[in-house]
Amino acid sequence: MSHTAHIRSHRKPRRSASTLAMRAGVAGGVLSTLAVAGASGSANAAEPVTQTLELPTLTADLAAQAAKSADATQQAAANYQLQAERDAAAAKAAKQAKADLAEAKQKAAEAKKKAEEAARKAAAERASRTAARTTLAATDSAGTSTSTATGSAAAVISFVKAQIGKSYVMGASGPSAYDCSGLVQAAFKQIGVSLPRVSQDQSTAGTQVSLSNLQPGDILYWGSAGSAYHVAVYVGDGMFVGAQNPSTGIVEKPLSYDPPTGAVRVL
Repeated sequence: MSHTAHIRSHRKPRRSASTLAMRAGVAGGVLSTLAVAGASGSANAAEPVTQTLELPTLTADLAAQAAKSADATQQAAANYQLQAERDAAAAKAAKQAKADLAEAKQKAAEAKKKAEEAARKAAAERASRTAARTTLAATDSAGTSTSTATGSAAAVISFVKAQIGKSYVMGASGPSAYDCSGLVQAAFKQIGVSLPRVSQDQSTAGTQVSLSNLQPGDILYWGSAGSAYHVAVYVGDGMFVGAQNPSTGIVEKPLSYDPPTGAVRVL
């Protein structure tokens, strides 16, 4: 037996290949795990940075797009409303125009009817005046209306003849100037007969008489009874006295000079 047989060797025992392989595998697995963990950790560490940088930008873009979309929607709604208002206004204008046209047609028809009626009245009045002129001309030549005034009629005729040559002044009732109705009123007033002041009322103050049956002292009028525009006094012999106008003043003229429309008798 060797003298060194009882001393243990300081050399480590040789490891088997399987043990070394197992340890190498374990070490590799650990390293792989650490590497994966590190990579994962790096990725996880970087992710908040990415979120911090990118999310605000994405949110701002979305807000801008939403605002733009809202503006477009609001503008479209405003356009629709404006178009609706324009359509309503156009419809209202068309309706009003139609109503105005109908009213204008109605007024035109009424005006035409009135014009035709006025033309008929004017034609009838011209025919009446022509007939009166013919009758008065015959009266002047034949003297059939000649009569001698007596009593109150004579006083009226005397008064109006005394005013011949005086001035015609609108609204005047004597004694230096008269208008037509002022002269007639004054003539009858001095015999105690009260007449209205204006020719319209004087033309209906008495009994209507025909121009072919006149008597001295009758009141002659021009225009329609109740709307006469001129009056005078018939003095007989186919003559009348009246305040004609500012140019002629108070004159005596034959009936054919300006044929009256009618006459009234108050005496």
